[in-house]
Amino acid sequence: MIIPDGYSDVPSGKTVSIVTHLEMLERPPVRAERSEASWSLSKVDAPDPGWYLALFRRIGEDWLWFSRLQLSDEELRGVLGSPLHETYVFEAQGQGEGLVELDFGVEGECDVSFFGLTPALVGCGAGRWMMNRAIEIAWSRPIRRLSLHTCTLDHPGALGFYVRSGFVPYRRQVEVADDPRATGLLPRTSAPWVPVL
Repeated sequence: MIIPDGYSDVPSGKTVSIVTHLEMLERPPVRAERSEASWSLSKVDAPDPGWYLALFRRIGEDWLWFSRLQLSDEELRGVLGSPLHETYVFEAQGQGEGLVELDFGVEGECDVSFFGLTPALVGCGAGRWMMNRAIEIAWSRPIRRLSLHTCTLDHPGALGFYVRSGFVPYRRQVEVADDPRATGLLPRTSAPWVPVL
């Protein structure tokens, strides 16, 4: 569908965002980072849905992450338990504070399907440390392309962070979706800077 020039109405109960798709076609130089002795990134095989969704909410509630919340426990187990999907938890002081999901579903490619930190860790250097590990893990496999996407509902610094990490934008889309606050998937107080219509 082609969106006409000018303004287009967004139906009540919907959100709209501009999605930017980015890719990396070769392994970049490692970006300078700071680290803390308590930081770790560990693979979690077939995560328990309850544990996973609690962390997913802590990270994504302010950015209206909702896609995993729409799945049944069985569907979520199927996604997270796939041998082509890898889930990593970032821990600080022994507490889960971040999430990286790598999808190797397309031969020769890896997609960073989720990447995020809880609000307490944003801005302290943990994101750079975590991204360096994610890039290292992805490019340790026989891939030709690493991709991810972000949108205008994400942290304002996300797109710039990904570009500085070595990703290059190649496509832009408009996404219209049910507002997860209107459907009850997320509290109405989530993302207060985005009005519920």
